[in-house]
Amino acid sequence: MSKPLTEEQRAAREAAIEQFVAQFASGRDADMYASMLRTICRMSKDDTSRGDVKIVERALAELRYAFKTFAPYQHIPKVSIFGSSRTPEDHPDYIQAVKFAEQMRMRNWMVITGAGDGIMKAGHGGAGKEASFGVAIRLPFEQKTNDIIEGDQKLVNFKYFFTRKLMFTKEAQAVALFPGGFGTQDEGFEVMTLVQTGKAEMVPIVLVDAPGSTYWQHWRTYVKAELLHNGMISAEDMHLFKVTDDVEEAVEEITTFYRRFHSSRYVRDRLVLRLNSPLPEGALDHINEKYSEILDSGKIEAIPGPLSDEHDEFPDKPRLTLHFNRRSHGRLRLMLDYLNKVDMPAAAKA
Repeated sequence: MSKPLTEEQRAAREAAIEQFVAQFASGRDADMYASMLRTICRMSKDDTSRGDVKIVERALAELRYAFKTFAPYQHIPKVSIFGSSRTPEDHPDYIQAVKFAEQMRMRNWMVITGAGDGIMKAGHGGAGKEASFGVAIRLPFEQKTNDIIEGDQKLVNFKYFFTRKLMFTKEAQAVALFPGGFGTQDEGFEVMTLVQTGKAEMVPIVLVDAPGSTYWQHWRTYVKAELLHNGMISAEDMHLFKVTDDVEEAVEEITTFYRRFHSSRYVRDRLVLRLNSPLPEGALDHINEKYSEILDSGKIEAIPGPLSDEHDEFPDKPRLTLHFNRRSHGRLRLMLDYLNKVDMPAAAKA
């Protein structure tokens, strides 16, 4: 480990970084680019091993290219589709995945898959190349890019699983899981963990069987018997996903989630829920009465537009703000379900 920088050396480094950023990375996020350069300098002073430096360099390059690829389509909703790469094209699961992707495309959604064969190809086949993204992983065996997305400008190749997983969750407004192996289970549990812990924004998660199949039904039985009944998850966590063998029901679960709810973000200590339309009269009182246990303090409040720290994001969207306890994500999901159907018949039964 090298010696810490002197005050004179630190000042010289800061001046050099400031000059470099001003010339080559100026703009809105100049402070963040300066911080990254500072981190690089610290890694060098730490005598970080070449292998570790290669991980950082490769990951940064992969993410930069992925961000650039997705950027032109940022305003189009997307669903990440997971499932086995080994599923043959005449299998009921494959046919179900094609139907699901077709239905999502008809509702002006795009799909993201791992770009391989099996369920991944089914997703691309149903949505079509124009409505498809591929986030491929380079493996020494088994997976290859399917012939639908191969060569497309919306195909991104990754060396690392963790950078690839980030894009699956960052870019998707919904997740659909079809039967698959270890990889599918890994992706499913990861996205549920991220949503359950609040490390990712709440999104609808559907687990789709072929008609009459029991893959996800058996999975749910295991989760209830071993995780829920042994106190490893809460009862409300079971509402973070939906198991179905009906494509229409899966599509409805996703699209209804965004009927009134638009997006969310934290502004200091407050969770801000942006809405596509204001709540009807009486609904705010109802949610304050029924969902008060998700609050750390105060009440759920309605405001007509963005808070100052939101930097005027989505200025036309009304908001709900709350001091969320950051634990009760399953209960928060139930509240969002209520918000999305409150002006529909029988909504008061929610």
